[in-house]
Amino acid sequence: MRKVALPVVILLALTLIGCGANKRPVLYPNNHLKMVGNAQAERDVDECMQTAETYVKKNQDSKVAEGAVKGGAVGAATGAAVGAVTGNFGRGLAAGAAGGAAGGATHGLFKAAEPSPVYKNFVNRCLKEKGYEPMGWQ
Repeated sequence: MRKVALPVVILLALTLIGCGANKRPVLYPNNHLKMVGNAQAERDVDECMQTAETYVKKNQDSKVAEGAVKGGAVGAATGAAVGAVTGNFGRGLAAGAAGGAAGGATHGLFKAAEPSPVYKNFVNRCLKEKGYEPMGWQ
């Protein structure tokens, strides 16, 4: 059961991350947007995002590994404590570490899917300089 559950969790996490990776700025319908139209606005957003990727990191890649390490440590400690109480210290330690690492890596994947604050600020500033009013990202 455990051999099947972990790949399923990882596949689900990657699928959800793929959905979140396409976050884009939402533009307020000001006079500039109305004047240039949605097609031109989308091209301008794409251009600002491409420029931002040249100068800043889009995602926080280290979050996945960091989450796995932290989750593994917490899981190992929890598993060891449960194992000590139930009389199976080694098995509890191993199970806790594996579960914690998987959970931590999944959490890290979700954080990495979110564009970094610096990337968002770069794109927002670029759009403001073009006359748009970014309201947020979704």
